[in-house]
Amino acid sequence: MWITALAALAALGVVVYPTSWHISRGLITVAHEGGHALVALLTRRKLQGIRLHSDTSGVTLTRGRPTGPGMIFTAAAGYVAPSLLGLAAAWLTALGYITILLWTILLLLACMLLMIRNVFGVVSLLTIGGAVFVLSWFAPPDIQSVGAQLTAWFLLIGGVRPILELRSKRRRGRAPDSDADQLARLTPFPGGFFVFLFLLISGAALIIGGYLLTPLEVLNLLNTA
Repeated sequence: MWITALAALAALGVVVYPTSWHISRGLITVAHEGGHALVALLTRRKLQGIRLHSDTSGVTLTRGRPTGPGMIFTAAAGYVAPSLLGLAAAWLTALGYITILLWTILLLLACMLLMIRNVFGVVSLLTIGGAVFVLSWFAPPDIQSVGAQLTAWFLLIGGVRPILELRSKRRRGRAPDSDADQLARLTPFPGGFFVFLFLLISGAALIIGGYLLTPLEVLNLLNTA
């Protein structure tokens, strides 16, 4: 029980504290761009490449119709991808499938590595993948479980902050080409609607994921209280 609470507090601290967030935000960017890339492939758009930058920004280049469902879903996938990945991680962790979770992450990173088009991106993915491999191959089960919980909590909590940052930037007119504004040009809905939708999905993922990660004895205590 205390491990879950500590993992949640640690993830929250990393996301809230500016220095640690600046260092770790690149992990959220990897999930963000990976979400764009995966949905692009699922909607049969041509994936041309992914670039990750040292300022924690990234870009995913696709080719295909400039309008239509494929483009809309691809543009919409980025900001919700970290939270949905965190929800999947929470589900697998709650079921005890820690090894499956770690090797799935490695597989996704390997597939993404094939599409990276800059040196910093390659180094970033190799570093992340190396850390996950060491955890999955050499760490004892208890340490793997802690790592899985930290990963799930970080993705769930960290997935919300970029959306809040996007909302703030848009209010100051500093993000005219954001995913939300691209979606506004592709659909009848304004950019603010998509920011709200991103927040709704990420918030729901955080609540559900937190519920899944909460030990059963704690849930039973809450139900009987």
